[in-house]
Amino acid sequence: MVARGEGNTVGRRGLLIGGGVGVGLIVAWAVWPRSYAPNLPLAHGESLFNAYLKIGEDGVVTVAVPQAEHGQGVYTALPQILADELGADWRTVAVQPAQLNPLYANPLGVDTLFEGLFDALPLPLREGHARRSALLLTAGSTSVRAFEAPLRQAGAAARVLLCKAAAKRWNVGWQACATEGGFATHGKDRLRFGELAAAAAGGTLPDPVPLRGEGGTRLSGQSLPRLDAPAKVDGSANFAGDIRLPDMVFAAIRQAPVGDAKLLSVDRDAAAHVRGMLSVVTNDDWVAAVASNWWAANRALDALAPKFSTTGPIVNNDSIDAVLAAALKGDGTRIWSTGDLATAFKGAKLVTATYRAGLAVHAAIETMTATARLTDGKLELWLPTQAPGLARAAAAAALGISEGAVVVYPMLIGGSFGANLEHLAATQVAVLARDLKRPVQLTWSHGEDLLHDRYRPPALARMTARLGGNGQILGWQAKIAAPSTGRELAGRLLATDRAARAALAISAAGDTYAVAGARPVYRMPAYAIDHHPADIGVPTGHWRSGAHSYTAFFNECFIDELAHVAGTEALSFRIGMLGGDARLARCLSTAASLGGWEGGVQGSGQGIACHSFRGSHIAVLAEAHLDNDGSVAVDRIVAAVDCGRQINPDLVRQQIEGGLIFGMAAAIGASTGFSDNLATARTLGDLDLPRLADTPDITVELIPSEADPGGVSELAVPAIAPAIANALQAATGTRRRTLPLITGIA
Repeated sequence: MVARGEGNTVGRRGLLIGGGVGVGLIVAWAVWPRSYAPNLPLAHGESLFNAYLKIGEDGVVTVAVPQAEHGQGVYTALPQILADELGADWRTVAVQPAQLNPLYANPLGVDTLFEGLFDALPLPLREGHARRSALLLTAGSTSVRAFEAPLRQAGAAARVLLCKAAAKRWNVGWQACATEGGFATHGKDRLRFGELAAAAAGGTLPDPVPLRGEGGTRLSGQSLPRLDAPAKVDGSANFAGDIRLPDMVFAAIRQAPVGDAKLLSVDRDAAAHVRGMLSVVTNDDWVAAVASNWWAANRALDALAPKFSTTGPIVNNDSIDAVLAAALKGDGTRIWSTGDLATAFKGAKLVTATYRAGLAVHAAIETMTATARLTDGKLELWLPTQAPGLARAAAAAALGISEGAVVVYPMLIGGSFGANLEHLAATQVAVLARDLKRPVQLTWSHGEDLLHDRYRPPALARMTARLGGNGQILGWQAKIAAPSTGRELAGRLLATDRAARAALAISAAGDTYAVAGARPVYRMPAYAIDHHPADIGVPTGHWRSGAHSYTAFFNECFIDELAHVAGTEALSFRIGMLGGDARLARCLSTAASLGGWEGGVQGSGQGIACHSFRGSHIAVLAEAHLDNDGSVAVDRIVAAVDCGRQINPDLVRQQIEGGLIFGMAAAIGASTGFSDNLATARTLGDLDLPRLADTPDITVELIPSEADPGGVSELAVPAIAPAIANALQAATGTRRRTLPLITGIA
């Protein structure tokens, strides 16, 4: 066993020696003073107040949002924060995507996405590098947590400037003025923002800038209408696939199987007979058919009948299972521990159970797509991306040009769940634009999207615990075999970042990402969490909630099994071990009360589970049964959520409901096997996704809280699968320990 101490720190000298030039650059950048100017474009009649805000003479308040909108509601929640502090009229608030700028970097997103992989670097160095590298990431449920403070400051600064401009006209002190509903006010005097914007912008600010006090109409906390909804409803919203450029052509792609595979041959003559077919582009890794429309390009791919050779190991279900089993028997890395587990386990009767989770797919509605135009050495990219700076760097590297020669236009995303952190489509379309010498739009088919996904990794866990005479857990060990997805993801996304690669090289052994969420929320004197790396030969990546989606399944199913061994009702067993965690205990008791918890007795078909995640807490009660054909049917879901202060309660409820359905889909399907280096799921129909008729009755209770906002968009995913599994145990008397909760995967 390789141990990793939780208290390890790395000094600056050690960083420079161990990390070489790359980490030395981070240290240098962190102490290099640098300021950045806003680059928010202005239209006629608009006045720039700061990097997040401009106000038009027509009174329209436009907020720049540096996070990708892929259905989670950031185009509403983030403007709502600023508008609340500004005192704006919500009917006059507009939104536009922010351009790449270090001012919009998200250091919290970097830390959260990679689950502490870069903790060897002191926090100021990590933050400094993220900002100077313009690491704009939409990941890890960090949008509100990362940008609430700067957006409030931006709104407050503009409010002060508007009050100063109004006060000058009224010949009063600016502190006596206020803003509300899009007006600056002083007693009965009122001036619209649009009348004051030009005079107010560029004024001087006090230090510190005061935030709005209590009182007045506040927008924060209201379920205001979504700003992106009208355009999505009437079809005027532009997604990446809607881009049309002069002289543009369309491309479809077929890629080599996973592993050591290369393109051998294509039938160009057969493809030439497809109407609309224009060109074929090949390299060792893929073949692209180019046509006057995408349907013709995709038909031409079939006609090309590409053949690939695979010289490396064959990857299939059996090989993946064998690698995981071997990894679990081998040495692991201790990621977290407390107490003396060896003493707790010595000579005691132990409870053990083994759990599995299969490969899970993203299966977003919008497949991978990107549009590129290369003109005079300047590359323009239109693409759905959660990491525009990383996509820019990858495309520049693919063409051998500078990042400054690449312009990225982030688009609305039709779902993502982490898939659009990847930038493979951006590099492919950049190469196509160069070779074709004309604008091109590349779109993967759903089959290609499933065959070449960056899957949620599979995992195998051996759980062991010791129960005391009073039913308390005295010791707990989780040994988890899983790919080192965090390191793989960091190496892939940050491939052009020398400093990040050097920092990764000196980070502690093991992969915290691979076992994130495995540390139990319950109080016990001794526990240990070990990661056993497994190289399965399949690319893996970030999937909504990451490893929490399987570690919560392992933990919450095992807790139910321990409660059964202890002869204790499952809800009481959990609450009794939470100690002082009042927020999670309240979630559990609320879900049980609303759901009519019957104790999980045999035949009830009820199961319960809970999880704490990104500063938020959730408990889920599920009711489920098996249909006559053996398929899993979920009848009812009740969730109680404490996510701190809620900017927009309806957005929270939408994300919880969506996460519950997403997690339910993954619990009963949405997975793939592997055969001969290819995924066996080729169409959405192969995934057994729940349909409208399969959707259970869902109740979501939002618990009021004044705690700081926690993460929401991923929160509901981890707890639903174990709740369903526990419900099936109560319904059938049989414990299912494998995700998805079916007998097997083809």
